[in-house]
Amino acid sequence: MKNIATIALLAASATFAGCASPQNTATRKEGNADTKAVAKAGTPSEAKTDAKTVPMADLQPATKVKADAAAIAPAAWVADKSAKLPARPEELKFAALDFTPPKAKDFRRTLPDGTSVYMAPSKEFPLVSLTLTFKGGQWLDPKDTPGLTAVMAAMTRTGGTATIKPADLDEKLDFLATNVGVSGGQGAVIANMNTLSSNLDQSMTLFFDMLRNPGYDQDRLNIMRGQATEGMKQRNDEAGQILGREWKYLIFGEDCFESQQATKDGWDAITVDKLRAQHDKLIQPGNVIISVTGDFNPDDMMKRLAAGMDGWKRGDMAVNPPAPTNVFKPGVYRVAKDIPQGKVRIGRRSIQRDDPDYFSAEMMNEILGGGGFTSRLMSNIRSNEGLAYSVGSRFEAGVYYPGQFAGAFESKNGTVALAVKLMREEFKRMQDEPVSAEELEIAKKSFIEAFPGQFSSKDATLGIFVSDEWTGRDPEYWQRYRDSIQKVTAADIQRVAKKYLNFDDMAVMVVGKWDEIAPGDQTGRAKMSEFFGGKSMELPLRDPMTMKPMDTPTQSDSAPAPKS
Repeated sequence: MKNIATIALLAASATFAGCASPQNTATRKEGNADTKAVAKAGTPSEAKTDAKTVPMADLQPATKVKADAAAIAPAAWVADKSAKLPARPEELKFAALDFTPPKAKDFRRTLPDGTSVYMAPSKEFPLVSLTLTFKGGQWLDPKDTPGLTAVMAAMTRTGGTATIKPADLDEKLDFLATNVGVSGGQGAVIANMNTLSSNLDQSMTLFFDMLRNPGYDQDRLNIMRGQATEGMKQRNDEAGQILGREWKYLIFGEDCFESQQATKDGWDAITVDKLRAQHDKLIQPGNVIISVTGDFNPDDMMKRLAAGMDGWKRGDMAVNPPAPTNVFKPGVYRVAKDIPQGKVRIGRRSIQRDDPDYFSAEMMNEILGGGGFTSRLMSNIRSNEGLAYSVGSRFEAGVYYPGQFAGAFESKNGTVALAVKLMREEFKRMQDEPVSAEELEIAKKSFIEAFPGQFSSKDATLGIFVSDEWTGRDPEYWQRYRDSIQKVTAADIQRVAKKYLNFDDMAVMVVGKWDEIAPGDQTGRAKMSEFFGGKSMELPLRDPMTMKPMDTPTQSDSAPAPKS
């Protein structure tokens, strides 16, 4: 029952849990915890880790069971046992980074019905992980039932099967030491099974029965509905949650699926029949890619999968998500919240993933605010001025339509205006002056050294291949990745900055006590009236159950409505 409560709360939140956005590919890192809300849950291909500590260990193509041990050895520090321990950390010597990214075609097979299967067998542990990724997510929710896909996915796991009661299914899986989960988010419905290789056949039988013949128990649906309703009541408690949802409304529009919010009326409209209809549309063989890792024989696994898919009614593949239709309006937007520190986000729409400027934009963001303590925003706003504990930026490139760029920070109410001014100045400096050779080298090195971490595990690697196939990414993308980074010049970064870092083309959103924020700092270095002609738009809080504004938006004298 614990799982039901968790899922219900997630389904009631601003974004639905389960998988990455179908459309946005975020930068690999950020300098600020608050900026996490800017991006969706990162795709496997966007995870940044230390290349020296996360090698492609024992990753084997489906077509090649035996792998070259030398080729997959960790790229870790190789110490001479006879050598003395260095006196200082900077004297440590590391082996040269030698990594060739795997190719999807070496891991891909095809079932008789045409379904793509990615395999990475390994004898490392007596475990098998099986994942079915079904295309389609939140953008396929009917307008009257936002969150239907997330609820359908959760209920597919928790609602039993047509012949097995929920509690009995849980007991059977526990007996087999098998963990099963189903989640539905913006991009996909993902069903995963982890089990002992000795229990593979029994576990797969239960797993496919659950996916093909879900029970959708009414009592469990009622419990989820009640828990979700309680969770909704807390929507206005956290400033970060308010900022995140209002930012999405501003960037993508209230009608866009990216901005969808579950409502009480929407939950009340969800029925077992609607769950079954959404299931039949999404969870079916015409809409799936399979990936398998662990202790198994590839040929035997193909037979098992073919049997699991046999006789399962095949439907159409889900369509791609529609692009937002809203008109983004720059300006200052504010939401009243009685908190000691204002939460701020500054940004705009960005580019698509395959844009020629993509890598230049990534390098620009890394130097500006994505590079943690090495970034300009962190150095200036935190280290030099002490205005914020954390500050940074993210640059997301959308797959199907432009994504978003955003800088973010949290500062005392009286210093918010100064921090905004300094961020604006850093934007302008990026436009006016070429970045230094040292900055560019550090940014490139950060990306290139982290690159093997994209393939840090077999599951992560196959996840990349599945995502790439669903989104139509160029198969040679990963082979060219490092060269694409290396080709970026200071002139490229300056050119991209001039396109995307114009402050007057951005929105500034502030959640906090406006009467304390607007006057600025006591030294008179900055005040909010300096931005956008002193105009701002007040955004009212929304009813947590309906997501409708509780009051009419107002304009202040010191901050009237933004320009159209």
